[in-house]
Amino acid sequence: MRKLFTLLALGAGIAGCYAQQALWGGSQIVSPEVNADNTVTFRFAAPGAQAVQVTGDFLPTQKVQTPFGEVDAPGTAELVRNADGLWEYTTAAALAPELYSYTFLVDGLRMPDPANVFQIRDVNSITNVFLIPGERADYYRVADVPHGTVSKVWYDSPTLGTKRRMTVYTPAGYEDSDRAYPVFYLLHGMGGDENAWSELGRAAQILDNMIARGEAEPMIVVMTNGNVDTEAAPGETSQGFVQPTTALPHTMEGTFETHFPDVVSYVDKHYRTIPDKAHRAIAGLSMGGFHSLMISKEYPDMFDYVGLYSAAILPRDGVESPVYQNLDEKLKVQFDKQPALYWIAIGNADFLYEANKAYRAKLDENHYPYVYFETPEGHIWKNWRIYLTEFAPQLFKKN
Repeated sequence: MRKLFTLLALGAGIAGCYAQQALWGGSQIVSPEVNADNTVTFRFAAPGAQAVQVTGDFLPTQKVQTPFGEVDAPGTAELVRNADGLWEYTTAAALAPELYSYTFLVDGLRMPDPANVFQIRDVNSITNVFLIPGERADYYRVADVPHGTVSKVWYDSPTLGTKRRMTVYTPAGYEDSDRAYPVFYLLHGMGGDENAWSELGRAAQILDNMIARGEAEPMIVVMTNGNVDTEAAPGETSQGFVQPTTALPHTMEGTFETHFPDVVSYVDKHYRTIPDKAHRAIAGLSMGGFHSLMISKEYPDMFDYVGLYSAAILPRDGVESPVYQNLDEKLKVQFDKQPALYWIAIGNADFLYEANKAYRAKLDENHYPYVYFETPEGHIWKNWRIYLTEFAPQLFKKN
C-alpha cells in the first residue's frame, strides 16, 4: 500500500510538473549582461536571420518624423553573428548609472529580448529593461529599507457616473499608525494609465528610498487613470483585452479635469490625509503635465505644489471646454494665492520644448514665480524619473 501511495504521489508530481509549461523553454542565453566595467553585452539567438539590431535609450539618438514633427528617437546598433549563429553586441563605452530600455530589430521586425524576463508596457509597446546601479539609479532599485504599500483602488466618480481605478502608494508605517499624511497626485501621459508611474516610473521605489534617507517627507501618492473613456489599465477592466491606444474620444478636452475633485474627495474620505491646500501636490508628465496645469489653476485652493514634467501646454485645435477658457485670468487668481512651488521641467530635445519656453515667457511677463529644471534628451521616461527624484524632495517642506 505504501508503495502504491508513493507511485501515486510521484505520478501526481510528474503530472503537476508537466502542467507547469513555464518550467521548460526558458532561455540559456545571458542577455543583457552588465560587465564589470559597466559595458553591456546583448545577445540574440537567430541563426537564420540576415540582420539583428538593438535599439534603446542607452544609444545616441537620431532624428525621425512623427505626427508631432521631427523628434529625437533612440538610435540602433548592429549585432554580429558568431560561428554558432549567436548574435552579439557590446557597447563601446561604459554606461552611466540609469534604468535603460531596449528592444531588438530582427530583419526589421521589432521584438523584445526573449532572454530577459524584465519587460514593461508603455501604451502598446513592449520593451525590456536593465539597470546600471549607482548614483541616481539607486533610487530606482529595491533597497533594504522600509517599504510602502502599492494598492489598486476602485473608486466611484459621481461626475462620470462610473467606477474607476487608481494606484495608491502609502508610505512605510501607514498601516500601523494613526498619523495623517500629505498627498501627492502623480499623473501619467497620453496613452498611459494608472500603472504607468508605478511600473515605468519606479515611483514606489523612488519614494521608499527617498523617505528612508530622509530626503522626502512621508506622503501618500495617488496615481490616477487620466483616460476617462476607460475604467482602468488595458486588460484589467470590464472591456476585456482591448488593445491600448492613444486615440480615445475624451482626451485633453476638459472631462478629466472636471471630474478630478471626485478623486480628491475619495482620497480624503478613505485615507488619513491632511485635507488642505498646503498638504496637496499635483504633477504629471506630458498629458499629465497639461492636466496638472489646468487642474491647479481651475481649483486654485486645492494644490500648493504644482509640477509640469515635459508638459503639453495648450489644448488641441478645435477643443472647446470651460476648463480651458480665460487662462490668463485663472493663472492670475492662482498666483495671487501664492502657491508654495510651481515647478517646470523639460528636456532640451523635447518636441514640447518651444511650447514650454513660450509658457515660461508668459509667467515671466506677469512676474509669476516658478522653478525651472532642464535636462538633456527628449520626451522619455528616463527624464521623467529624474524629475520625480528632483520634485518629491521639495514637497511639504514649508509646513
